[in-house]
Amino acid sequence: MTIEIKAPTFPESVQDGTIATWHKQPGEAVSRDELIVDIETDKVVLEVVAPADGSLSEIIKGEGETILSNEVIAKFAAGEVAASTEAHTAAEADQAVETSANAAVASPSARKLAEEKGVDLSAVKGSGKDGRITKEDVVNAPAGSSAPAAPQAAPAAAPQSAQSITAAAAAAGVAVTGERIEKRVPMTRMRKRIAERLMDTCQGTAMLTTFNEVNMAPVMELRNKYKAQFEKSHDGTRLGFMGFFVKAAVEALRRFPAVNASIDGDDIVYHGYQDVSVAVSTDKGLVVPVLRNAENMSLATVENTIRDFGMRAQAGKLTMEEMTGGTFSITNGGVFGSLMSTPILNQPQAAILGMHSIKERPMAVDGEVKILPMMYLALSYDHRLIDGKDAVQFLVAIKDMIEDPARILLEL
Repeated sequence: MTIEIKAPTFPESVQDGTIATWHKQPGEAVSRDELIVDIETDKVVLEVVAPADGSLSEIIKGEGETILSNEVIAKFAAGEVAASTEAHTAAEADQAVETSANAAVASPSARKLAEEKGVDLSAVKGSGKDGRITKEDVVNAPAGSSAPAAPQAAPAAAPQSAQSITAAAAAAGVAVTGERIEKRVPMTRMRKRIAERLMDTCQGTAMLTTFNEVNMAPVMELRNKYKAQFEKSHDGTRLGFMGFFVKAAVEALRRFPAVNASIDGDDIVYHGYQDVSVAVSTDKGLVVPVLRNAENMSLATVENTIRDFGMRAQAGKLTMEEMTGGTFSITNGGVFGSLMSTPILNQPQAAILGMHSIKERPMAVDGEVKILPMMYLALSYDHRLIDGKDAVQFLVAIKDMIEDPARILLEL
């Protein structure tokens, strides 16, 4: 029986997609629910699995081609596998058994991610059906499970243009040693979309950034005092810093509604809720899943949801709905060591808060010099909507609540 393989139904905000990778070729044996193709959109990578046991009979849309929602991209022959393919698959299986008697059973997407991250699948315990290793298992692989580095391949021959470069360098008296290799690859669809949005923000808003610094000692002391009890009381949820900043931002947004607003044409839209977007870094780019109605979330719920977002973002499991919307954003460059930066707005939002590294610095306190753990905060905002006074006071409000966490609970 022939089955048409169609692209998933895209949300209204996504016009089309691109075939990223075909994991199976025509005639190759495929099991039911096995990954056959990745489809990349502006926001996420969607996986299409086999509808039954069988094989692909025809690929209609090749890698790199643009597709529309529900468009037919391939034809699938249920229960039919080419004899030559079966023999080839059996040979490969025998070879795999000879190579490793304990070879791990993993989905194609998990194997691909493991290869990218250098994770040894034989050291990963599978949580899927019959012990099958999933993407999440690779993401959560313990430290030390990395596969040994493969020997470096011999460098390719230098391109023709490198000869002229070498000659020019020699004429200038500069010694050139080793190969000068360049690699040109097309931008992914997600990276293109990120670039477009950043350019739109820079060209379409009056963005300005105000800075302040916050003493993190009170929050650090509170965290050290209660983190063990907090984790025990909330089923293993760890107490981090992001939860405090989300709760402080929610309270500050209530006091300064313009920071929680957006511009729609000639209108200003004031949102009566706080949907906080939290920036999460992945191998393919930055994504911003949304904490819906963050004003109604407890500290534990915020921390647990952000942790879940981070794990599923790495595994490519975030949905488009989870990354759509948001009235205010928070990004933490401090986890990568950033001391200070200017975050760029996430349109149509009017403001974004940037957190940074915590560094001990000498500070003047009541006429004395003390060493305190300090963090620089940055608030980028659209000056068309938010006045400088409101932006500064908004950032000061967050600073005051972080330096005295009781203010968050008491809404002071």
